[in-house]
Amino acid sequence: MPRFCAALGLVVILLAAPAQADDVAEFYKGKRVNLIVSYGPGGGYDVYARALARHIGRHIPGNPSIVVQNMPGAGSLRGANYIYNVAPKDGTTFGTFARNMPMLGLLKTGQKIQFDPLKFTWLGSSSSLVNDAYVMILRRDAKVKSLEDARRADGPPIILGSTAEGTSSDAMATLLREWLGFNLKVIPGYTDSSVLFLAIERGEVEGRTVGLSSVRANKPEWLKPNGFVRVMVVFGRGTRFPEFPDAPTARELARNVEDRRLIEILEMPYALSRPYAAPPGVPPDRARALQEAFMATHKDPAYLADAEKLGIEVSPIDGAAIRKLIDRIANMPPDQLKRIEGLIAAGG
Repeated sequence: MPRFCAALGLVVILLAAPAQADDVAEFYKGKRVNLIVSYGPGGGYDVYARALARHIGRHIPGNPSIVVQNMPGAGSLRGANYIYNVAPKDGTTFGTFARNMPMLGLLKTGQKIQFDPLKFTWLGSSSSLVNDAYVMILRRDAKVKSLEDARRADGPPIILGSTAEGTSSDAMATLLREWLGFNLKVIPGYTDSSVLFLAIERGEVEGRTVGLSSVRANKPEWLKPNGFVRVMVVFGRGTRFPEFPDAPTARELARNVEDRRLIEILEMPYALSRPYAAPPGVPPDRARALQEAFMATHKDPAYLADAEKLGIEVSPIDGAAIRKLIDRIANMPPDQLKRIEGLIAAGG
């Protein structure tokens, strides 16, 4: 009798799986799925999202249409709050926001954070920075020409632009100033990455911190030998980036072992460099369908060809890997998290 019951249970499970798949396909058939990009058009997050939007619909049961909606503001905090609190929780909306939003959500740094990063429905990240890097770039005609110049307290300050306090572009600039001794001034408040690129071109600021893939996608000529900018420092990596062997990593520049350890923690979000999440509470079968579609898209030859043409780095991780990374950050010793919180708070 027990064997019969076990066999019957297995049959029920096997029959239920196709039925659930059919239900998901029926739900998505003819639907429109909104992909929220928490930045303006033209930046790195937008380029990645539009590439994903062109292909992921084929991998979601029912093949819904995918519509990109830009929602810039507060360094992507506006979009993250919207996805978590306002967006429909039925599986018809997911989106992308700054890689360090999960860390900011854990720290609750006093900004208007209205989400718990552990409760998002995580789909995955298009990039884990395996073949990419986050860098500080500086106009080649800037007064500061070397790392020694950059650390001179009596020298001219480097003028960097950023999108908003506490976002990647601001936090790493603050790290350079507070922990690595760079003489620099940060001008925050630029609405999105494309506006910040324009500010560098116009000479409003001398540089910024940014993903290499974003520069390659938007301003590839800048990175040519003797191009418009120099790569000064590399973040998010334990070793120098092969393409720019003269640019040290932030960890190399750390003044002591404790600071190096904290820099490694602060750089953890780069492993989820282009994250995507749906709101909390998405029905489990639809959440699973979105998660599987996300990973399948990143193996799709048409998507990979599109990404290569755009010059964007693809090294995906799934939603479970993102959740583990957030758990690691959440379980860091309180004194270390406190120092990181202080660094981010100093960004203003």
